[in-house]
Amino acid sequence: MKHVIIGCGHAGVIAAETIRKHASLDDILMIGEDDGPPYSRMALPHFLSGAIREADTWLRKEEKHFSAQRIERRQGRVMRIDSEFRMLTLADGSTVGFDQLLIATGARPMLPVIPGIHSPGVHPCWTIEDARQIMQLARPGARAILIGAGFVGSILMESLVARGVALTVVEKKDRMLPGMMGKAAGKMVQQWCERKNIRVCTSATVSRIIPAAEQKGDAGQAPLLARLSNGIQLPADLIVVATGSRPHVRFLRESGIKCRYGVLVDASMQTNVPGIYAAGDCAEAYDVASGQHVISAVAPNAADQAYCAALNMIGKRAFQRSVRRIDVLDTLGLVSASFGQWRGVHGGQWVEVADERNFRYLRLEFSRDVLVGSSFIGLSEHAGILRELIRRHVGLGEWKDRLLANPALLREAYSACV
Repeated sequence: MKHVIIGCGHAGVIAAETIRKHASLDDILMIGEDDGPPYSRMALPHFLSGAIREADTWLRKEEKHFSAQRIERRQGRVMRIDSEFRMLTLADGSTVGFDQLLIATGARPMLPVIPGIHSPGVHPCWTIEDARQIMQLARPGARAILIGAGFVGSILMESLVARGVALTVVEKKDRMLPGMMGKAAGKMVQQWCERKNIRVCTSATVSRIIPAAEQKGDAGQAPLLARLSNGIQLPADLIVVATGSRPHVRFLRESGIKCRYGVLVDASMQTNVPGIYAAGDCAEAYDVASGQHVISAVAPNAADQAYCAALNMIGKRAFQRSVRRIDVLDTLGLVSASFGQWRGVHGGQWVEVADERNFRYLRLEFSRDVLVGSSFIGLSEHAGILRELIRRHVGLGEWKDRLLANPALLREAYSACV
């Protein structure tokens, strides 16, 4: 049996190791686009900040780890999948056959359509090479602009601050962390960042990036000039783009594999084509709790899905019936998190409390008497309780009304109902 895995991130590595553990004689091939050892994209901000070495980003530290397990690795970009004849075509024109296939291609950064976005000194931070290039420019005192204040952008913000740059953050929405926090909470995070000497421009976009050669004026201008939609002009030595990502599935268009936003999979992580599976940030899996197909781009989710897919690829039965929907973030010492359906549900009830002076915030979302979502700032002692109440769909009964009146009773509600 030949197992081919497209992608060498968390999902790809875990799937390969799981297959080898249970199928010692099968052939395993991992195909990845990066040159070098498989690494953790989540570790790149720590590498960028200087907290760890490049070798510390590697998913497996031993140089011969994969060869010792007879897991073959090959660098290349898959351009086409022939589902009928079980064949992959790579960018160099070569082909690879397979019996079982796992698509673990993850996601790709989305660059906004901005004149000058491809100028020297403008980078996403998605690959190890991106991080290397940013590190060359992010010197102490350098003027840096970060486009995007979402989850990934806020992680990169901390890394850039650690390098000592003078930082300006530009976010098109009316608050920071718009993908995991409501307006009140996002504004609270913004106030915290501004206290740390970070300039934050919300409700604004970068309309143009002008390299030095195209700038009008005296000699000695900045390497880059960012013109914002609100009229502000920002000189910069470095611009980092963190404006979201999308599943890397474009190469599947003529494969017969069904995709919506990502690759649609069932509870076994199998696609509509028997023997072809998907896991990780490219997989759109069914979540029983919400009744929808969702993508949750977090490493624990990728690990769960990869393990499930690998077991099914070798003939065992495994199912993944839920998708972890948790975001936890430490922004320069301020911990924030969102769980489940933090935006709420139609016809649901909610309660929100905030202590702006001490940077404390809590919002609870209910569907009938079940807590279905939550977000908080600075209240990490409640994280375990919130996660369990939401994950287990606990019926709170009369405790729901008590929590609507006083959200501080979370611990008592948990003790009474779980």
